Amino acid sequence: MTKPELVSAIAEKAGVTKKVAAATLEAFMETVKETLSKGEKVALVGFGTFEVRQRKARKGINPQTRKTIHIPAKKVPAFRPGKDLKASVPKK
Repeated sequence: MTKPELVSAIAEKAGVTKKVAAATLEAFMETVKETLSKGEKVALVGFGTFEVRQRKARKGINPQTRKTIHIPAKKVPAFRPGKDLKASVPKK
Protein backbone atom coordinates (compact mmCIF):
# COMPACT_ATOMS: atom_id res chain seq x y z
CA MET A 1 0.00 0.00 0.00
CA THR A 2 1.33 3.40 -0.97
CA LYS A 3 0.83 6.64 0.93
CA PRO A 4 -1.98 7.87 -1.39
CA GLU A 5 -3.73 4.50 -1.03
CA LEU A 6 -3.40 4.75 2.76
CA VAL A 7 -4.84 8.28 2.73
CA SER A 8 -7.81 7.05 0.66
CA ALA A 9 -8.41 4.12 3.02
CA ILE A 10 -8.24 6.38 6.10
CA ALA A 11 -10.62 8.89 4.51
CA GLU A 12 -13.11 6.15 3.68
CA LYS A 13 -12.99 4.45 7.12
CA ALA A 14 -13.10 7.72 9.07
CA GLY A 15 -15.73 9.33 6.85
CA VAL A 16 -13.61 12.41 6.17
CA THR A 17 -12.19 14.01 3.03
CA LYS A 18 -8.88 12.87 1.58
CA LYS A 19 -7.46 16.32 2.40
CA VAL A 20 -8.28 15.90 6.10
CA ALA A 21 -6.97 12.32 6.10
CA ALA A 22 -3.71 13.41 4.42
CA ALA A 23 -3.23 16.24 6.93
CA THR A 24 -3.88 13.86 9.82
CA LEU A 25 -1.41 11.28 8.48
CA GLU A 26 1.23 13.99 7.95
CA ALA A 27 0.71 15.26 11.51
CA PHE A 28 1.03 11.71 12.86
CA MET A 29 4.27 11.07 10.95
CA GLU A 30 5.76 14.43 11.97
CA THR A 31 4.88 13.83 15.63
CA VAL A 32 6.53 10.38 15.55
CA LYS A 33 9.67 11.87 13.93
CA GLU A 34 9.89 14.65 16.53
CA THR A 35 9.37 12.24 19.42
CA LEU A 36 12.01 9.79 18.14
CA SER A 37 14.49 12.64 17.57
CA LYS A 38 14.19 13.39 21.31
CA GLY A 39 15.03 9.75 22.05
CA GLU A 40 11.55 8.97 23.34
CA LYS A 41 9.16 6.14 22.40
CA VAL A 42 5.73 6.29 20.78
CA ALA A 43 3.63 3.40 22.14
CA LEU A 44 0.27 2.59 20.55
CA VAL A 45 -1.24 -0.14 22.72
CA GLY A 46 -2.20 -3.16 20.64
CA PHE A 47 -0.57 -1.76 17.49
CA GLY A 48 3.10 -1.38 18.38
CA THR A 49 5.93 0.84 19.53
CA PHE A 50 8.18 3.17 17.56
CA GLU A 51 11.56 3.57 19.29
CA VAL A 52 15.21 4.46 18.76
CA ARG A 53 17.72 1.62 19.04
CA GLN A 54 21.48 1.82 19.41
CA ARG A 55 23.51 -0.28 16.98
CA LYS A 56 26.99 -1.30 18.09
CA ALA A 57 30.08 -0.55 16.06
CA ARG A 58 31.16 -3.48 13.91
CA LYS A 59 33.47 -4.59 11.15
CA GLY A 60 32.21 -5.03 7.60
CA ILE A 61 33.62 -5.82 4.18
CA ASN A 62 33.64 -3.48 1.20
CA PRO A 63 32.16 -5.70 -1.55
CA GLN A 64 34.15 -3.98 -4.32
CA THR A 65 37.61 -4.14 -2.74
CA ARG A 66 37.05 -6.98 -0.24
CA LYS A 67 38.81 -4.85 2.39
CA THR A 68 37.65 -4.80 6.00
CA ILE A 69 36.02 -1.53 7.02
CA HIS A 70 34.88 -0.12 10.36
CA ILE A 71 31.16 0.62 10.63
CA PRO A 72 30.59 3.11 13.48
CA ALA A 73 27.89 2.81 16.15
CA LYS A 74 24.68 4.64 15.36
CA LYS A 75 21.10 5.13 16.42
CA VAL A 76 18.31 3.84 14.16
CA PRO A 77 14.51 4.09 14.26
CA ALA A 78 12.72 0.80 14.88
CA PHE A 79 9.18 -0.54 15.15
CA ARG A 80 8.14 -3.36 17.47
CA PRO A 81 4.68 -4.72 16.59
CA GLY A 82 2.12 -5.18 19.36
CA LYS A 83 0.22 -8.32 20.28
CA ASP A 84 -2.96 -7.41 18.35
CA LEU A 85 -1.02 -6.50 15.20
CA LYS A 86 0.95 -9.76 15.32
CA ALA A 87 -2.28 -11.73 15.79
CA SER A 88 -3.91 -10.06 12.76
CA VAL A 89 -1.22 -11.36 10.38
CA PRO A 90 -1.97 -14.87 9.06
CA LYS A 91 0.53 -17.56 10.02
CA LYS A 92 0.68 -19.00 6.47
